Amino acid sequence: MHHSVLDLCPVPEGADTAQAMRNTADLAQTSESLGYHRYWMAEHHNMPGIASAATSVLLGHVAGKTKTIRVGAGGIMLPNHAPLSIAEQFGTLATLYGDRIDLGLGRAPGGDQAVWRAMRRGRVDGDQFPDDVAELMSYLDDADPRAPVQAHPGQGTHVPVWILGSSLYGAQLAAHFGLPYAFASHFAPDALEDATHIYRRDFKPSAQLDKPKFMLAVNAFAADTDEEGAYLRTSMQQAFARLRTGKPGKLPRPVDDIDAEIGAGMRQAVDNALRISAVGSPATVRAKLAELIARYSPDELILTGQIHDHTARKRSFEITAEALSGL
Repeated sequence: MHHSVLDLCPVPEGADTAQAMRNTADLAQTSESLGYHRYWMAEHHNMPGIASAATSVLLGHVAGKTKTIRVGAGGIMLPNHAPLSIAEQFGTLATLYGDRIDLGLGRAPGGDQAVWRAMRRGRVDGDQFPDDVAELMSYLDDADPRAPVQAHPGQGTHVPVWILGSSLYGAQLAAHFGLPYAFASHFAPDALEDATHIYRRDFKPSAQLDKPKFMLAVNAFAADTDEEGAYLRTSMQQAFARLRTGKPGKLPRPVDDIDAEIGAGMRQAVDNALRISAVGSPATVRAKLAELIARYSPDELILTGQIHDHTARKRSFEITAEALSGL
């Protein structure tokens, strides 16, 4: 079973965006050396703690710094863009870097309503998402000489398309198109069981895929001890709490007492949203990953971890890779 990395290019407190991007390139190279299969980045906007807003541009940087690992979007928020534009961007990446580019597509705006208006003024109908997906795939497929518009680059690159989601909608759409499906269980796991059941039950084979392919997203905060892993996780707990209260910022430094920082009630709500996580020592992380694999039977795991210290973050992915190699 493949295991992969999801990186939002976090900007830690005390650092700037340029340093965050250098960290991303370093983590991508480290992930490649550790045997991770994919390195994905996600589109978010108006968030000072996330530097992956221009996702395809940053993916080009990562692809240029690596050699073998697959590089892709997890994902592009398609309602923000014209399908032709995304096809050209990822067609360009595939032309430059060959058959190691992935394109994951999401339906959310990657921000609030203000972001929605700023990204694509005059368009507010999210129900066009299925049509946009179909149009985008047509631009990556073999050229149709009758088509009035073609993607150059893009046409004929056959960049693999994934559907991302945290609800039943994405599961139904991925099944309908016969596409691989990645569930955002690392921050919105409530519909996980139902979504995976519907996706596998209703899947229709396609030219891209002959059977369901499900990716499970897991937070990983691995360290030498359980206590250190829990300490590292407090950065993500604080960031999630600030996002929920409308005060997003840079990735906070970890704290010794998370309840004193955000309150026990908020901490419990955050922990519930982040419950698909493996936190602690190598043995603890390995046991949790084994439990998640046994319960959900994913075809692939994608690991993410918003850890303030870059060295500790790389060490977390190293421990996690070692844990997975033994399963």
